[in-house]
Amino acid sequence: MYGEPGHAYVYLIYGIHPMLNAVCGPGSDANAVLLRAAEPFPGDLPLLHSATGPGNLCKAFGIGLGMNGDDLCDPAAALFLAGRPEGARKPRLWRGPRVGVDYSGAWASRKLRFCDRDSPHVSRPRPPRGTRKVDVGPSR
Repeated sequence: MYGEPGHAYVYLIYGIHPMLNAVCGPGSDANAVLLRAAEPFPGDLPLLHSATGPGNLCKAFGIGLGMNGDDLCDPAAALFLAGRPEGARKPRLWRGPRVGVDYSGAWASRKLRFCDRDSPHVSRPRPPRGTRKVDVGPSR
């Protein structure tokens, strides 16, 4: 969670399941985003496992500790984030509270979880039905 922005931070939770974070900022404070799910594109190769949920995401793509530190912007890296394919629908963004951070005081209620509201591949809890697209500006 510390280090150069745009790199992977992969760690084990409970000493068992790999989790993938994208480091977002340098400095002495933790600054990363946990990737919780991925939506496969039609015609892609089948995934190894469901990619819904942070542990499942890593299992589906074979992400392990050896990918910690990979440059997520470098297509030559073992692990990188690719752009949306030409013609793919744009996500309808939704912002809500983070998951599993009740211990984090004032930060627990901050709307720092972003997802595609219409995707059936979003990890639980899913956005409420009938929610509208939101402004994804700074959360206060």
